[in-house]
Amino acid sequence: MATSTYLVIRIRGRMGNSPEVEDTLRRLNMPLKHSSSVVSDTPSNLGMLNKVADYVTWGEVTKESLVALLEKRGRLPGERRLTEEALKTSKLGSFEELAARILETGTIPPPLKKTFRLTPPSGGYKGGITRHVKSGGELGYRGSAINDLLQKML
Repeated sequence: MATSTYLVIRIRGRMGNSPEVEDTLRRLNMPLKHSSSVVSDTPSNLGMLNKVADYVTWGEVTKESLVALLEKRGRLPGERRLTEEALKTSKLGSFEELAARILETGTIPPPLKKTFRLTPPSGGYKGGITRHVKSGGELGYRGSAINDLLQKML
């Protein structure tokens, strides 16, 4: 059984959210607006994504996009940047090997922080942040188009 690995990006902030939704977003490692996380497609994760679909967008991440995310936004404890030297001292290999490992397991290895802080997308959002992708907005499941949004947010 081949599992998919999703990149989840939080688009909406905290105003007016119920405590249930905030708790679910915390469990997905997305405490703030424009933060992202990598999750596998287990039934519990899919249930959490459906619960917070009005606040996040997600889709299947490619290896190239994941490598770019790790190089640009990967952090170690103490907010230290993730570099080739840090990867070698942590015995994680190169960025490509780490990305392949993350795609295979669906989780971030322990020395790395699980949350990636992104910038707002260059050029802005094309749809509204209160509507779903199917109705011309930005929220919900977007498939492989998540990679295009990620490139705009790095």
